Amino acid sequence: MKNIYLLGASGSIGKQTLDVISRYQDKFILKSFSVNKNIAFAKEVINKFKPEMVSVGNYDDMLQLKIEFPNILFSFGEQGLIDVASYSNEDGYLVNAVMGSAGLVPTIAAIKKKRDILLANKETLVVGGEIIMPLVEKYNVRLLPIDSEHSAILQCLLSGKKEEVSRIIITASGGSFRDKTRKDLKKVSKEEALNHPNWDMGSKITIDSATMINKGFEIIEAYYLFGIEIDKIETLIHRESIIHGMVEYNDGTVIAQMAIPDMRIPIEYALLYPIRNKNEYKKIDFEKIRNLSFEKMDLERFPLLKIAYDVIRVKGILPTVFNAANEAAVNLFLKDKIGFLEIENIVISSVNNAKNIIKPSISDIIRVDKMIKEEINRKYEGK
Repeated sequence: MKNIYLLGASGSIGKQTLDVISRYQDKFILKSFSVNKNIAFAKEVINKFKPEMVSVGNYDDMLQLKIEFPNILFSFGEQGLIDVASYSNEDGYLVNAVMGSAGLVPTIAAIKKKRDILLANKETLVVGGEIIMPLVEKYNVRLLPIDSEHSAILQCLLSGKKEEVSRIIITASGGSFRDKTRKDLKKVSKEEALNHPNWDMGSKITIDSATMINKGFEIIEAYYLFGIEIDKIETLIHRESIIHGMVEYNDGTVIAQMAIPDMRIPIEYALLYPIRNKNEYKKIDFEKIRNLSFEKMDLERFPLLKIAYDVIRVKGILPTVFNAANEAAVNLFLKDKIGFLEIENIVISSVNNAKNIIKPSISDIIRVDKMIKEEINRKYEGK
């Protein structure tokens, strides 16, 4: 039996992780989990999985749950995420499915407990890759990706040696606005942005997909996860979302991973790695696939993708600025405070005006993350 410590249980990935582990009750035990504000869902999870420890977003909700579930240990806030990740002295997997940079410090806490990390939270490596990867090596833990693209690349890399790789190709559906021009984007609504053509995801990642910053995060994540030179990591628009990633080797061979767009597949692969179990998830019906299309990624159409390449080449604190500005801007967009294209403007301006810090510490990352978000919120919340 493997213990599971789950951050972000009420999000899209968190719920699908719970679905997967419920199918393998002979293999996994949910030891601890976190939610933010969805207390009704937290109660459902407590009653179904009987965890030992739970964290919520605020103190009042924690007090309410303590009364209702007196035999469970509770925590709240940022410390609560750390408590979930580091709960008990037993081994197991931390599943990091929390949104944003909040996943960084809890991940470090879990690594220091010598727990393997199953990572859905891209921002952890985007802002802290230079810190996380040496810790993974120091504590001799595994870091396995949960997101479909990096799970695909991981599987494709099993076909050869790293030094034989000529390039990695990360596919992108193109997001909600893949057929719109820059002029069209001036008038798009929040509802349109949240209507992803292929995937059922949370609000923030759906907007990130529409701006294509999500692919930028994935480029940075791939750079750290696989140790591949940044100039060998490419992206292509693949509208069908059937091929999730490809690796080209020096001899011209290309290995591609294909599956129906269902996040439970990469989640299950990470949880059971390297074993593949038979499941009832929908399979590809090749007779019904009429086309697998690929289009060059236009960096002028998606400027945040270009910025992603720029910040990872420079490194330092710039990836933190890149991510923090985006988190703040997407939050403002979802609150109808800014237009869609203003997300790009805010991120680009923040990166261009940032003073870099080479080899930032955790405290540097936390401080700059908070500073950037506060500056943006002060400027735009009144709009």
